[in-house]
Amino acid sequence: MFLLIQRCCFHTPFNLQKLTGPKLLLYGKSKTTWSCLGLRLQRDVCSVSRPPNLNPASVYATKLQAFHTSLPSFKKKTPKESETKQPGVLQRSIQLLKDSPKPARYLSLAGLIPFVSVPLSMAIQGTYYPELAFAQITYGAVTVSFLGGMRWGFALPENSPAKPDWLNLANSTVPAVVAWQALLFQDTTLGAVMLVIALGIALHYDTALLPPYPRWFKVMRVTGTVVMVLSLLATAVLKAASEMELINKRNKWENTK
Repeated sequence: MFLLIQRCCFHTPFNLQKLTGPKLLLYGKSKTTWSCLGLRLQRDVCSVSRPPNLNPASVYATKLQAFHTSLPSFKKKTPKESETKQPGVLQRSIQLLKDSPKPARYLSLAGLIPFVSVPLSMAIQGTYYPELAFAQITYGAVTVSFLGGMRWGFALPENSPAKPDWLNLANSTVPAVVAWQALLFQDTTLGAVMLVIALGIALHYDTALLPPYPRWFKVMRVTGTVVMVLSLLATAVLKAASEMELINKRNKWENTK
């Protein structure tokens, strides 16, 4: 009966009951037996009252894990494809010009020679030639008329995305009319200004109003228009410089009298 009460109340293991049972019966009044029993009961109570998460094995594993935990390593992130450096506008334009058909590229470059050669020759010789300036205006008027008529050739085919309506066909005649007006001016400076306006109108039609044009053609049109406009303005500046020089010479000659 005593063994049953001891097992139920103190949760004493079976081995402890087996060892201490006879000792309690034989040496009930022995101090050694009671001290041994108290020590065993104290160990069992401590083991029962200790939370399961604080057992020695878990504490040791936690310490071992904390000991071997290292700081997070900061690795260099590889740049994504979208974050890579994109080529600039100038590089893309040059690449599109290289990818354009050779006949279109070479003929366009050859067509810019009369524009560039006029102000370049006058700047090298240091003299303004009105005949060369008028020849440049005439060639510019022919070029602008060609650029305007290109819309007719684009809109007339049956499978073309541009319809041969009043808007497309009438707009193609506007640059030609402005170029004809430039030839009527006796002053080459006014003629150059009118051609610059006509070139701007034609460029707006080709780049904004007709999106189906290939990208290389649009880049070629922008490049050619910039070169033609700069050449015409350079001729106008050379004319203004020559006129200022003539005025200064006349003033000096009048002062010497």
